[in-house]
Parts: sequence; structure tokens; C-alpha cells
Amino acid sequence: MAFLRRCVKSGLRYRKNLESFSGLSVVLSHRNYCAEKLALKSEPKHDWNRAVSDAEKIVGYPTSFLSLRCLLSDEIANVALHLRQLVGSDHPLTKTAKHLVYNGKTNMQAWGLIVLLVSKAAGCSPNIPDMEMDKSAGVLHSQRVIAEVTEMIRTSHLLHQGLINLQPLENFGNDLSSESDTIFGNKIALLSGDYLLGNASVELSKLRNHELNALISSTGRDLAESNFIGDRDDQNIPLPSDPKKKSPESQDATSDTNSMDIDNLKPMCLKGVMGNPEKEWAVRNILSAGGLLGKGCQGALMVAGLDEDMQKQGYLFGKNLALAWQACIDLEPFKQETIPAKMQFSLVSAPVLFHLDHDHSLYEEIRKGHKSVDNINFEYVHSEVRKGPGLEMTRNLGRKYCEAAMKVLSKLENTDARVALENIILAMHDM
Repeated sequence: MAFLRRCVKSGLRYRKNLESFSGLSVVLSHRNYCAEKLALKSEPKHDWNRAVSDAEKIVGYPTSFLSLRCLLSDEIANVALHLRQLVGSDHPLTKTAKHLVYNGKTNMQAWGLIVLLVSKAAGCSPNIPDMEMDKSAGVLHSQRVIAEVTEMIRTSHLLHQGLINLQPLENFGNDLSSESDTIFGNKIALLSGDYLLGNASVELSKLRNHELNALISSTGRDLAESNFIGDRDDQNIPLPSDPKKKSPESQDATSDTNSMDIDNLKPMCLKGVMGNPEKEWAVRNILSAGGLLGKGCQGALMVAGLDEDMQKQGYLFGKNLALAWQACIDLEPFKQETIPAKMQFSLVSAPVLFHLDHDHSLYEEIRKGHKSVDNINFEYVHSEVRKGPGLEMTRNLGRKYCEAAMKVLSKLENTDARVALENIILAMHDM
């Protein structure tokens, strides 16, 4: 023990002498500085979950479930009880419900959040009465309603997409007793989607704004039209256009998509679109998603009393952000070298469309799916697309729409809401 005490005392004296050395403090401080920098560097520069979490704090509360008021009603509670019967079945509704609840980077449940952030970033006219303002969040009560309506319409559309055709037309009238799970799943998908869509209409009508009603109602037309564009299999799953059958207009078409919906209250012009990979991809996704987010942002600026030019910028921001988001989603299945057996991905995703334009021979495999996409060898399509230029072209496509959204933000004042939107775009850019 005496020996140990002498060792400790001598060690303390040695440490004291070292610390008195004039250069050691500099060395130690430099070492601590480097350690701090490395710790910061190991952290992702733009993290998706952090960007969304910080953005939700700006508008007052988490917005992942803006339609929660409807989801807590007795009707939806009963639907949830019946939905349990589908667990374990192959009905797509169970997968839709999972994606609605899972708050991952590839879902679109932050749309209401985007609408609220755009509302706060753009501000409102000084003529708006103070009683209309939700001062805790810095947005109008009507703008919060529009955010909720946008979420409900989107969720309704996703639920309706889960409907399955029970039998081919040529077998119509056959006994369906063995398809009880499918029939029940269809009923739940149809009625749940209709319920949310009906509630969205009721909430929108309470704002008593005819121009806003016309704008948001046009998204219903767009969503319906998106289900009838191009070739589809018997289950209404979309198939890409044959690249060998390009029209002269599509061959000469530019990649500018903003000219297609100058007046977004009218149906989109589809001339020269099918067969042009970028325009076909853009039109499909503007009608099925981007137009709704864009018009939600435009409507929020409309009720704020801002001029038409600013409203148009709101539309362009929402549309471009949705398209950038979709480009990120389209890349997800192709980040893996192989895909699990029986896994399917969208055949009208950007990487596939770009590759078909590069290599027409792949369409021979796509052609097998005109009766059912189950006949397509998705592993082969996945492997071929990974070899081609489609992935890099899709990354460039995402960057293009990220930059377009950033360009709109640059016209707004530098506020915490604008910074939150920029962080979401940067996190999307880094995916």
C-alpha cells in the first residue's frame, strides 16, 4: 500500500509539472477542438427526421396526422376495428395503412406541414383581421383548415388506390364466395376513402370561398384523370408507354414542365407527352400528387389575401417540391443491388422510363405485363435499369426540382419557416 501511495504522489507531481509546460495547454485545447469537429462531421449534414421535427415545432404541433379529428370519430373507429380482420390477408389496404402510420422519409404525410410552413413563410395581407390569426403558430385558422383538407384528400386517394378488381371481365358473374377478404377489403377502402373525401368537402365549404372551392375541387378531377393515363394492366396498375411509338410531338418536346399547367384550373395538355420520359413522368405525378400539394399551397396564400403572382409561386413551390420528393421515392428500390423475391416497384418510375428511352429492348419484358404485372420479371428489370443511365438521370431530375423549389423560396423573407422549408429540401437532396 505504501508503494502504491508513492506511485500516485509521483504521478500527480509529474502531471503538475507537465501542465505547467507552456505548450501543453495549446496542444490540449487543439485536441479538444478537433474532437468536437469530428463529432459534428460524423453527423449527417441534413437529416430528414430532424428537418421535419424542427419544422413541426415552428407551426405549433406535430402535423403528421392533421386529419386526426376525423380519425377519432366513431365511424373511423369502427372502420379500424373491421380493418383488423384484414391483417394477414394480401389486400393492398393493409399495406396502405402501414405506410400512412409509418412516418418514414418516403411517405407523404408531411404535406399539411408543407402547406402550413408556406403559409407562415409568405405571411398575409395587412387587411386580414387579427381574429383570423392563430397567433401561437403564425398562420390563419383557414390556412390550417386547408392543410387538413390537403391531408384528407391525399389519404382518401391512397385508400381508393387499394381497391382490387375481383375478377376479369370475361369471368364476370362467377361465384366470389372464396374472395370474402378481398370483397371486405374493397368495402373498407372505398367507404373510408369516401368518408375522408366527404369530410374534406365539408371543411372546405365552411370557408365560404368560391375561388378556393374551384381550385381545390379541381384536384379531384386531376386525381381521377391520373388513373386513366397510358396503358394499364387488368388491376389498373400503370405501365410505361412503348418508346418505339413516340409521336412527333413527343420527340420534339422540351423537358419544361411548367408550360403544361399555366392555367391549373383547366385539364393539363397531354399533347406530345406520352413517350417523352421526363414529361410523361411529370404529368403522371402532377396529376396524382404534385397538383394537390401545389394547389394546397396556392389556396393557403389565396385566403391570406396575397396577390395572384404570389399565389402562383405557391403553386409552383408545392408542385416542384412534390416532384422532387417523388424522384427520391423512385430511386429507393434501385439503391439495393438486388430486390427481394416477388417485390414489385413502379414501372412508370423515373429510372424505368429513362432506361426505356435509352434501351428500347427492355420494353419486351414490360409487354408481358399488359394482362398482369405479375407476369413481368421484376428482378430482370431491376438489374437492367441499374446498369443504365436512368439512376443518374433521376438524381439530376430530383436536383432540378429541388433547385426550382429553392428558387421560389429565395423570393420570400428570411424567416424560421423559410429556413425549415430549405432544410427539408436539402435533406431530400441528400437522400
